[in-house]
Amino acid sequence: MTIDLRPVHDADLPAILALNNAAHPAVPVTDESELAELVSLCSSATVADSNGRVVAFLLAVDPGSDYASENYAFFSSRAEKAGNTFLYIDRIVVADSSRGTGIGRRLYEAAFVQASRDGRDEVTCEVNIDPPNPESLAFHERMGFSRVGDQVTKGGAVVVALMAAPVTR
Repeated sequence: MTIDLRPVHDADLPAILALNNAAHPAVPVTDESELAELVSLCSSATVADSNGRVVAFLLAVDPGSDYASENYAFFSSRAEKAGNTFLYIDRIVVADSSRGTGIGRRLYEAAFVQASRDGRDEVTCEVNIDPPNPESLAFHERMGFSRVGDQVTKGGAVVVALMAAPVTR
């Protein structure tokens, strides 16, 4: 199976939406307009394409974006206080049928390359701890992420581990 990483095209949005919503509660359910708005804010919107089929995606946002996310706001404030800069990974989803193939790692490696190229100090993200997502937490720890805080979000419905990994140049 050949997997190509490429930028998101408008035609990919229905497949991304289906993957996203199938991954709930690991990521929030969204609708077409919310997804299109999020993709428009992203400095990096990447899909993993297997013979014309989207099997994974990663959406990342640069600092200074007008993104109304509690977790993004945490990292923006943290970076401002520390005097550093970051690339925020809002979400990554890999189709169940493609898990364990290294696609998630490839998407993250591409995000780290972009962050390095753009002069970012770290890559940041959050992982659900309630509802629990132990597989994602373990994956992020293997990728070099450390927990820098916890946050209650979605009006108390979700608790996330806020995570960061340094960018090497």
